[in-house]
Amino acid sequence: MTTLSDYFDYRLDADGNKYVEVSIRGVTLLRLPATNKGTAFSVQERIELGLDGMLPPQVTDMAQQLDRLYVNYQKQANDISKYQFLRALQDRNEVLFYALLEQHLEEMVPVVYTPTIGLAVQQFSSNFTSTRGLTFSAANIDRAETILQNYPLHDIRMIVVTDSSSILGIGDQGMGGLAICIGKLGLYTVGGGMCPFQTLPVNLDVGTNRSELLNDPFYLGAHSKRLHDQPYFDLVDKFVNAVQTVWPKAIIQWEDFAKNIAFDLLAKYKDLLPCFNDDIQGTGAMALAGLLSACHKKGETLAEQTVVVVGAGAGGFGVASSIKKGMLREGLTMEQILQRIFVVDAHGLVVKEATTEAYKLPLSHTQESYHDWDIPDDRVPNLLEVVTHAKPTVLLGLTGVAGLFTETVIKTMAANHAQPIIFPLSNPTANCEATPEDILAWTQGTAMVATGSPFADVEYQGRRYPIGQGNNAFIFPGLGFAAVLGECSRISDAMVLESAYALADYIVEKCSAADLIFPPVGDLKQVSLFVANRVLAKALEDGSATRQDLVGIDLEAYVKANLWKAEYLPFKYAGVTATH
Repeated sequence: MTTLSDYFDYRLDADGNKYVEVSIRGVTLLRLPATNKGTAFSVQERIELGLDGMLPPQVTDMAQQLDRLYVNYQKQANDISKYQFLRALQDRNEVLFYALLEQHLEEMVPVVYTPTIGLAVQQFSSNFTSTRGLTFSAANIDRAETILQNYPLHDIRMIVVTDSSSILGIGDQGMGGLAICIGKLGLYTVGGGMCPFQTLPVNLDVGTNRSELLNDPFYLGAHSKRLHDQPYFDLVDKFVNAVQTVWPKAIIQWEDFAKNIAFDLLAKYKDLLPCFNDDIQGTGAMALAGLLSACHKKGETLAEQTVVVVGAGAGGFGVASSIKKGMLREGLTMEQILQRIFVVDAHGLVVKEATTEAYKLPLSHTQESYHDWDIPDDRVPNLLEVVTHAKPTVLLGLTGVAGLFTETVIKTMAANHAQPIIFPLSNPTANCEATPEDILAWTQGTAMVATGSPFADVEYQGRRYPIGQGNNAFIFPGLGFAAVLGECSRISDAMVLESAYALADYIVEKCSAADLIFPPVGDLKQVSLFVANRVLAKALEDGSATRQDLVGIDLEAYVKANLWKAEYLPFKYAGVTATH
């Protein structure tokens, strides 16, 4: 086993029972979140590990600790206070944090992740209390390899990295984006089963163009404008090269990079190292799975749909690209697909003649596409005109623009189709394109609705409509964990597409009876296991996984056997305990 840390490691005794071997004693054990059990240290452990007298005399088990914590959690005044409470616990006792999160998953995921994470990002500097992860900037990037070697955890397998340029729907957040990497990795552990001591959140602090941060004396990031062009890409190269040197088996998840940068980085590195972009590929797989689920409920196929994707950033174009791949899988040609997918950005329909961004070209239309739409002034069609003339069955929002889906747009969707599929997927909640309540009222209850942020179920004319949350957390933990287990040399397009179809199959098998388009967040671990099994099989099939010794074994059993569990293990000191 590779050593996890300078201070502790997991071992098996002669009978095959797991324990933690520690090389530290005394108060240091209580100050490290990975080794602190608090009042759960037994009397014998307290004596052997130099903790005798440092803790209250009452020994309590994890269940008692969890009960006490939950009572205090409920006393917090608001969601950001609850977030701070949980982060403090994570930085004090990591095992207990994950045990609490798992016990109250549906309640706490919206606090540690979307939508509360948006506030945590914005308030990162003002609420900062303790360090977690690593930050690289122009000032230290030339020491990147040494910095990684000095990190106390030695077997890092999953890195979530951001440059904070495009966080959720709130844009450039400078140093604050580190919070979203911490939140994502929390879901990798509680949902995907990743050992938290093999994960690392990273912020590439390349500056910020947000004036309120640059003018804030308490802002903790670099007080400089963002790097761009070659100096920016040189910094990223140095980071990637250092990771490949120090942790060659690590997976890199690119998170919340601005659209042009996101596509450029993915294109540059996707075949050179195991990496994926959650905004492009994770969001795309999630939306495709929800669309497949909704089609199944309607008794239709994906190939029968006409889709309008509003928003042409990383998320929006990632969704459109995933739907294209799904339609190709179902037998359509590219010519047929271009008649069924319409991407709309802030300027209107994305057309080749007006597009300057190369990543948009594969799904751009030509002016010939709408020559008979009677659009005045030789301009490109706007959203309402696209909905009116293309008559889509599906409307997906990834703009971050609250209220963009107006009553007129939604009613036009309903006029064209008896059961339109409408997913306003933007985060956080305040940036949602339309509320489920409005959509259902404007369509007289006929729309099939899912959102990107959590919304309560809607009561309309005596019927209850469950509102599923299209959450990337249903994709990335299983996808990433499969890549770790397979020690993948790349994360192939086939693996990402398989994650979408696996999620869709889970929904059909497990959630159809409850009339759900997406699973409840409480199913996160079961979903992630289901996705991981399927993705690992695909990675072995297409050669992305280097662990070919896994071919032919029971993958489900293998994945389950490698899940990290939030449990207290016995501690044994690696050295010789002094006696007096």
